[in-house]
Amino acid sequence: MADLSVNIDKLKLKNPVLTASGTFGYGEEFADFIDLTRLGGFIVKGTTLHPREGNPYPRMAETPMGMLNAVGLQNKGVHHFVEHIYPRLKGLDTNVIVNVSGSSVEDYTETAAIIDELPNIPAIELNISCPNVKHGGMTFGVHPEAAAEVVSSVRKVYHKTLIVKLTPNVTDITEIAKAVEGAGADSVSLINTMLGMAIDAERRKPLLSTVTGGLSGPCVKPVALRMVWQVAKAVKVPVVGLGGIMNATDAIEFLLAGATAIELGTANFIDPAITVKVVEGIEEYLNRHGFKSVTEIIGALEV
Repeated sequence: MADLSVNIDKLKLKNPVLTASGTFGYGEEFADFIDLTRLGGFIVKGTTLHPREGNPYPRMAETPMGMLNAVGLQNKGVHHFVEHIYPRLKGLDTNVIVNVSGSSVEDYTETAAIIDELPNIPAIELNISCPNVKHGGMTFGVHPEAAAEVVSSVRKVYHKTLIVKLTPNVTDITEIAKAVEGAGADSVSLINTMLGMAIDAERRKPLLSTVTGGLSGPCVKPVALRMVWQVAKAVKVPVVGLGGIMNATDAIEFLLAGATAIELGTANFIDPAITVKVVEGIEEYLNRHGFKSVTEIIGALEV
C-alpha cells in the first residue's frame, strides 16, 4: 500500500487531508459520521482573543456552484477554547490545528502565545484575511508589508508550526507568499474565500446583511489551483491547497500543482464523510498508478 504521510515543517501528517477552518466546527460535530483519527488533521473554526457574536443574519447564501458566507468569525474566544474545547480534543490521535484570527497585530500575537502553551496543539493557521482596525479596515493579507508585520510578531511568541492562510483578493499572491515566508512562516495555505455578493432582484436588496461575503465551493477551484501552482513555484516552504476541492480527483490535482497537503471546506456541508472518502481516493489513485508514496506526485505536474 502507498505511503500517504507528508510533513508540513515539523508537523507530521498521516495523510495529506485536512479540513478548512469554519467548515468543520471543532471536529466533534463530525464524529458521528467519520473516525476523526483517519484524517491527517483538522483545523478548528476561527479563534479570536475575545468573544465575537458574528455578523447579523442573513449571513449565508447559495450561488451557482458555490456559496457565500459572512459569518464574521463567531466564536467564544481563545480562553473559552482553552478551558472548554481543548480538554475534549487533546486526546485525539490526529493533528488538531487552531485557526487564529484578529483585528490587530496585538490580537494575533496574544492569541498565538496562549495557544503556544497547549502541548497537544502542534500548529496554528494564521488567518491574515481579517480587517486591520488600526489601519482603516485594510485587510492584513493584501499588502506584503502588513502581512509580514503580523507574521513576524506572531513568530516571536509562537514556537510550533506556523501556517499562514492567504487571501486570493490580491493582484499578485506570490508577493504575499514570499513576504510571509521571509517573516517566518513555516507553510502557507491558500486560497481563502474570494470576495463576492448576491442580490435578490425582487426585493432589490442584497442577500447578505453585510452586502459582500466570502465565495467558496467548486466555482473557485480553477482560481485556487492556479494560485497554488504559482505559489508552490515561488516559495520554499510547503503549500497547503484549498478552494473548491469536492472529491479525491480535485485533491490530487492540487497535489500535482505543488500542494503538500489539502483542505476540504464547502464539501463538508454536502457530505459529512467526504474527508475519509478523499483519503481513500488518494490511496486508490497512488496504488493504481504504482506510486509508493504520495510525495511522488507533489508538484509532479508536467508542463
